[in-house]
Amino acid sequence: MFKKSQIETFKSLKTPFYFYDMDLLDKTIEQVKLHGQSKGYHIHFAIKANYNFRILEKMLEAGFGIDCVSGPEIERSIEAGFSPDQIAFAGVGKTDEEIQIGLDHDIFSFNCESLQELEVLNDLASQSEKVAKVALRLNPNVSAKTHKYITTGLHENKFGIHPDRFSDLFELLPKLAAIKLTGIHFHIGSQVTDLESYRQLCERVNEFQNIFEGKGYNLQHINLGGGLGINYKKPEEEAMPNFKSFFELFDNYLDVKPDQEVHFELGRSIVGQCGSLISKVLFIKEGVSTHFAVIDAGMTELIRPALYQAEHSINILTSDKEPITYDVVGPICESSDTFRRGISLPEVQRGDLLAIRSAGAYGEVMSSGFNLRKQVKAYYSDELVEKAVTD
Repeated sequence: MFKKSQIETFKSLKTPFYFYDMDLLDKTIEQVKLHGQSKGYHIHFAIKANYNFRILEKMLEAGFGIDCVSGPEIERSIEAGFSPDQIAFAGVGKTDEEIQIGLDHDIFSFNCESLQELEVLNDLASQSEKVAKVALRLNPNVSAKTHKYITTGLHENKFGIHPDRFSDLFELLPKLAAIKLTGIHFHIGSQVTDLESYRQLCERVNEFQNIFEGKGYNLQHINLGGGLGINYKKPEEEAMPNFKSFFELFDNYLDVKPDQEVHFELGRSIVGQCGSLISKVLFIKEGVSTHFAVIDAGMTELIRPALYQAEHSINILTSDKEPITYDVVGPICESSDTFRRGISLPEVQRGDLLAIRSAGAYGEVMSSGFNLRKQVKAYYSDELVEKAVTD
């Protein structure tokens, strides 16, 4: 929850803006280190969740690597101080230019998603007189039991190599002289809250690893991806996920070979709860069956509710009046620019401040310039000094 001193400071700042609770971020990182890193697991922060340099600084200090899904993310990671041998590069549609960036920096792993990608990578690596280290992303057909837009591990999803292609894969691999197979990679989806999905994933990983071992491939690492969810509805009650249960599940169900590394790509679960979008009430409108609280933040600053029908907790920071039911909406000329419908909040008036919680992941990084709106600023609890995000 926010301190009175912070709220007083918020009143002097131009809204909307992102606010990061760096103390909570530190505590969350410590839990990941305690329950994951201490077991020898390798953690790659999924930079797609948040590429803010202050956030990346914390990941670097923690000894985490980086999970990238674009060439510019590789470049930003290196600019932030990460070593190329800490960078895994995933993505179903890597361009030749992006692949070349990874080759030029000799990154830890290309997580390849199709046979054709392997052929293209092999050609580009040969031309550069390099050998590309590869983890094959395999499609396990495991349901993440999450929103269909962020499910990635089912056969109908575009991600990963389907087991039906394994015979073609094993025929192709010996022909690729500029490819070194070092591991296998999985990612079943995002905002996963049912750990049973991860148990099922372990079963499939064990099956697939046995298949590769039977073909003579001894894999140096297994990458389980990420996707662990957070509590959007009650962030104050669950400020961080249960990392202990998460990592213990893999301890119990994943068959790890001697000297084999296990990697994870965590993003939202580390940074999601530390960030909030602070906004100001512009107008109150009385509708036919509801009141509208029109705020100055919109889907341009936090697109998740419009894109995924996501519901974020909303705290009113400057009112303690009796509650009224509102639709909290933004200023963008789209009906989808709505943060919550039918939510009971203390009565607000023009100028009141509110916080849209759990915006530390996929908030700042997914913001847009629609309606020619400018990129808003970010502030941090340990300094409350204006930080403009580098483009």
